[in-house]
Amino acid sequence: MATFAKPENALKRAEELINVGQKQDALQALHDLITSKRYRAWQKTLERIMFKYVELCVDMRRGRFAKDGLIQYRIVCQQVNVTSLEEVIKHFMHLSTEKAEQARNQAQALEEALDVDDLEADKRPEDLMLSYVSGEKGKDRSDRELVTPWFKFLWETYRTVLEILRNNSKLEALYAMTAHRAFQFCKQYKRTTEFRRLCEIIRNHLSNLNKYRDQRDRPDLSAPESLQLYLDTRFEQLKIATELELWQEAFRSVEDIHGLMCMVKKTPKASLMVVYYAKLTEIFWVSSSHLYHAYAWFKLFSLQKSFNKNLSQKDLQLIASSVVLAALSVTPYDLTRGASHLELENEKERNLRMASLIGFNLEPKLDGREVLSRSALLSELVSKGVMTCVTQEVKDLYHLLEHEFLPLDLASRVQPLLAKISKLGGKLSSASSVSEVQLSQYVPALEKLATLRLLQQVSQVYQTMKIESLSKVIPFFDFSVVEKISVDAVKHGFIAMKVDHMKGVILFGNLGLESDRMRDHLTVFAESLNKSRALIHPPAKKASKLGDMLSGLAETVDKEHKRLLARKSIIEKRKEEQERQLLEMEREEESKRLKLQKITEEAEQKRLASEYEQRKNQRILREIEERELEEAQALLQEAEKRSKKKGKKPIAEGEKVTKQSLMELALSEQLRERQEMEKKLQKLSKTMDYLERAKREEAAPLIEAAFQQRLVEEQALHEHEQQQEIEVSRLRHDGDLREKNRLVRMLDKKVISHLFFFF
Repeated sequence: MATFAKPENALKRAEELINVGQKQDALQALHDLITSKRYRAWQKTLERIMFKYVELCVDMRRGRFAKDGLIQYRIVCQQVNVTSLEEVIKHFMHLSTEKAEQARNQAQALEEALDVDDLEADKRPEDLMLSYVSGEKGKDRSDRELVTPWFKFLWETYRTVLEILRNNSKLEALYAMTAHRAFQFCKQYKRTTEFRRLCEIIRNHLSNLNKYRDQRDRPDLSAPESLQLYLDTRFEQLKIATELELWQEAFRSVEDIHGLMCMVKKTPKASLMVVYYAKLTEIFWVSSSHLYHAYAWFKLFSLQKSFNKNLSQKDLQLIASSVVLAALSVTPYDLTRGASHLELENEKERNLRMASLIGFNLEPKLDGREVLSRSALLSELVSKGVMTCVTQEVKDLYHLLEHEFLPLDLASRVQPLLAKISKLGGKLSSASSVSEVQLSQYVPALEKLATLRLLQQVSQVYQTMKIESLSKVIPFFDFSVVEKISVDAVKHGFIAMKVDHMKGVILFGNLGLESDRMRDHLTVFAESLNKSRALIHPPAKKASKLGDMLSGLAETVDKEHKRLLARKSIIEKRKEEQERQLLEMEREEESKRLKLQKITEEAEQKRLASEYEQRKNQRILREIEERELEEAQALLQEAEKRSKKKGKKPIAEGEKVTKQSLMELALSEQLRERQEMEKKLQKLSKTMDYLERAKREEAAPLIEAAFQQRLVEEQALHEHEQQQEIEVSRLRHDGDLREKNRLVRMLDKKVISHLFFFF
């Protein structure tokens, strides 16, 4: 029974230590008790100890102690009483959250109190001085001193609890709840860094779950309850990532969801897939991946139309319009044209990866035959009947940009449609996962597409066009923007055009060897060759005459050619030599100039340094002289005051006064005053001795009389106390005799009972 009471005694002892303010000793005692293996049988008592233990850990912000204690308590409880461990952990998180909230409220109250201390003053003097010294604002300081330590402890609490509960089938519900609370903590306080770490922690836990498949109490992801908890956690992670605008982490969350589903070979529910594709549309739009954004919208439209029975016609029309506009916003030419083989392979792998994420294929594709493209998406939209659900403006815009041929009127007809489309959109009442659709976000991309279509159609009709005329038919952008758009289109082979700013025109078509300058050059070259041929090979009538005249023409031409080559080489060598000599002369002149400049600068620096030193020495000498003069004047004034006070004759006016003489005078005066003071002290000490001796002589008979009186009083007091003690002893003796006489009557019966017991 005494052994069973030991944990209770330990708990009471810890409470006593807390009451007297020794929280550190109480925490250490409880930690030693929990980490020992002696008291695991007393479950209820140990649970109470754990509650007190986590309260102390939170109060003292000892996260390491809390982690050690909870790990030991998990070992005790996870096989017999998991509920107790859940209650302790919930209590631990509740206390940490409550302390953090109290610290934040206290900091806010402190800041408000500081703000309203003086309604007329902008800032208090001490706050102003502290801001100049520390460079911090009042709120920043209060947050750093009050709020930040508790928030760090709260974040450490979440990490500790997730580490304790990870990969345990009996604790996976509590694990999911803790992850959700940690996500809300990051969302509420905009903790982006901690959110990234939290996602990485959860990702590593799942990776370790797959790595150690033979672990005891490992969660079974094929079970619907476990799978739903893990899915809910990752979808919450995806939502918080998009709300915090951490798009890279949001995309990694999408990959986590897809990887989890590939692991269990199971597609989530339609309601979760709607959230999945809704977040994908946001991620791809932010990353300017318009093609994948359009495919994600198309999958979202298909899910809403198939599974959302409450979808209204207006919301369906908005979603379908978003799908079509997203598809039209995709660049109409191939961006991989002219890329290297490695870039093409990387793009192919990326397309396969995105196709798997968007199509949500649980089996990886072995080949790349299915490629995401703009033309394939538009064809599928037409075949699946999406065009029948869109608004009339979107339908007209689609026909204008994809099927109509209006080289000069395309932009003017597209512009009013875009103005109407930009006003469409709003919140969706019957689609909760897609909160809002705004078609105005596609207007810039559609204006760019209209510009590209207009340039493409104009290039098919015109060979040359003035820049002013083209700027008039494209009202969306300035010509500088149009030029940037066209450069990218020409680079990827969508159109063929050239801008001649000197002539103010635009040239359309293939501008390789067919340009006017090259064509004229080839014509002149052909005419020159024709004349040379006529001279070398004349017609048949003049063949004999020319043969006589030009019999040694070939040899002469060869010699002349060699002479010209030699002359040319000599000229080139002379030019090179002359240029080399000029360069050498320039180098020498430059080196001379630099040396002279360096010497001049050094001399100037030396002159300035010497002048600075001279001025510095003069200033120091002047300051010394001024200081000596001030000291001499002070000593003179002090000497005059002293001489006037003592009635002595001051220093004569005609007498020469120097610092040395004044110092000697002051020292002699101080020595004289010290001697006079010593004489006064000796005289005073003698007077005090006489007074003390006289007082003691007068007090001696009085002290003796008081001592004799005290002896008499103490003698009387002693006799009185002795008499009282005698009376008390006599009364006690009489009482003891009466008690003995009363008990003697029972002596015979006692003897008889002993004999009876013996026999």
